[in-house]
Amino acid sequence: MKNKYFYSLSIGEIGIAEEDGSITDIFFRNLKKIEGNIKETAIIKIARKQLEEYLNGKRKSFDLKIKPQGSEFQTKVWNELLKIDYGTCVSYGYIAEKIGNPKAARAVGMANNKNPILIVIPCHRVIASDRKLRGYAAGLSLKKELIELEYNNRNC
Repeated sequence: MKNKYFYSLSIGEIGIAEEDGSITDIFFRNLKKIEGNIKETAIIKIARKQLEEYLNGKRKSFDLKIKPQGSEFQTKVWNELLKIDYGTCVSYGYIAEKIGNPKAARAVGMANNKNPILIVIPCHRVIASDRKLRGYAAGLSLKKELIELEYNNRNC
């Protein structure tokens, strides 16, 4: 059974869910319902702390055991997203090529839309090939905010 807990962070009310010591979901409370016990576990507290550090520009990568649940295709996409460096944006087509399916850019977009672990699996780093922001389950303004946060904290 999943445990979940909610926090008010600078970007809104976030829910974090875990099961058997792995984060399974990070979501906006108003956008998604997750079944489970309302319980703040140690792993959920760690995830919250790391999210806060990220949002404050003090963390560039996450050290969490995650277990996203999705189709084989979605899992391939999400695993590829985890390889995108902090402060870097790539296109949907680039991800499609990296997973060996160069014509699947739209399907990559749909997999991003179903990403259960927002921010930690950085689907916000994927943009259109024309460099425009397209689609983000939590809204384009947040996607832009996260991209700008990373760009401004790259230290290069």
